[in-house]
Amino acid sequence: MPHIANLVLQSASTQAIPINIVTKEDWPKFQKNLTKPAQRWAETQAFTAAPLSVLLVPGIDGSLEQVLIGAPSADADPFAMGAISSKLPDATYVFSKSPPRAHLVCLAWALEYYKYDPYRAQKQRQVKLVIPRDCSLVDIKRQLEAVAMVRDLVNMPANLLGPDALELAARRVAKGGKAKLTVIKGDKLRNGFPLIAAVGAAAEQEPRLVDFTWGNSRHPKVTLVGKGVCFDTGGLDIKPSSNMLLMKKDMGGAATVLGLAQLIMAEKLPIRLRVLLPIVENSISDEAMRPGDVYRSRKGLSVEIGNTDAEGRLILADALALADEEAPDLLIDMATLTGAARVALGPDLPPFYTDDDQTAQKLYAHGVQENDPLWRMPLWRPYAQMIETPIADLNNSGVGGFAGSITAALFLRRFVEKAKTHVHFDIFAWVPTQKPGRPKGGEAQALRAILAMLKKDFAK
Repeated sequence: MPHIANLVLQSASTQAIPINIVTKEDWPKFQKNLTKPAQRWAETQAFTAAPLSVLLVPGIDGSLEQVLIGAPSADADPFAMGAISSKLPDATYVFSKSPPRAHLVCLAWALEYYKYDPYRAQKQRQVKLVIPRDCSLVDIKRQLEAVAMVRDLVNMPANLLGPDALELAARRVAKGGKAKLTVIKGDKLRNGFPLIAAVGAAAEQEPRLVDFTWGNSRHPKVTLVGKGVCFDTGGLDIKPSSNMLLMKKDMGGAATVLGLAQLIMAEKLPIRLRVLLPIVENSISDEAMRPGDVYRSRKGLSVEIGNTDAEGRLILADALALADEEAPDLLIDMATLTGAARVALGPDLPPFYTDDDQTAQKLYAHGVQENDPLWRMPLWRPYAQMIETPIADLNNSGVGGFAGSITAALFLRRFVEKAKTHVHFDIFAWVPTQKPGRPKGGEAQALRAILAMLKKDFAK
């Protein structure tokens, strides 16, 4: 099973190896205060406290006595200091002085060791860290558990995580928070949520809508909607094989919503939470929807299928229409929706869309603070003409190929009228190249930024 590094509570009895962070400017003075053997060792290793350089300093008996780390530069990844854990031997460590942004350092320390490799035996490392006094072990562990769960779900092969298994994962999260859960499928789905039913009609495992609620109905209503396409072939507009390789991650929006919901319930935020997960597999059979087909949505808007590979916005549309019916104070949807978002901002910076300037500013600020970056993109209304069609209210695929992420957001916006604030996230949910605290594979993008915004600016 995947695992993360261990964290231990600070204790006076813990025999922990000290970690000293030294700037390059302070290194000459710091070096003079070392023992003579340690000074000679640093000289032998040519250690100059360059940013993020690591020196393991042995004691007289040859055991590890202390660790020296060059202070990171001002523009370094905030996770980089924690990621030095991968360069250390198994032991328990403690920072001599709490590092800047210690919460992120502790989080990265453990996230660096996440692995998804259930098919081969792996020896678990024991690189433990004594938590600084200004950090909350409970908060860190909750975030680690949520991020690890999201990564697990996104990394899992589609033959193991189909609609049935994703529903089961949602049931586990709901049960853990004592939330009330219902599942809509079969005739009820076809009659009430025709777009979800159409997208999933060709798959062996039937489409469904998972709906669970938690919290006091008198508290502000927050609704989370997550795209749960367990695998996306593209349908009859089939993807080329190279584009299909990562389509097991097309349920990344649903996975991230589950991780966020788990944190909200664990922290008992004073909100009334609702989670909606439209879950399907976009497959090919004689039941598959076709280009040119027209479907009536739950909201009553008719949609022409311009491309069967633009299926995510279809299932989200029905789920958003349901969410909007009770006029939530905040409606958030998360989806691995468009390749255009990756072209515009790359894999690390997910765009979000909203008409609420204050919420946008708060999300951006919390993204910076939590090292969970986001970028606001415009809901540019003139581009709505790109999703017009003469035979229906909307086309699910923009004409011309321009502004694909924006036109997708504009499509979804048509299904939201009553919600006080709506925010759409077009996430990638994947790390293509390993970074500090972020191994290659599934990732919980925007989760910590949204949580921070809910805790500090929304839940009163």
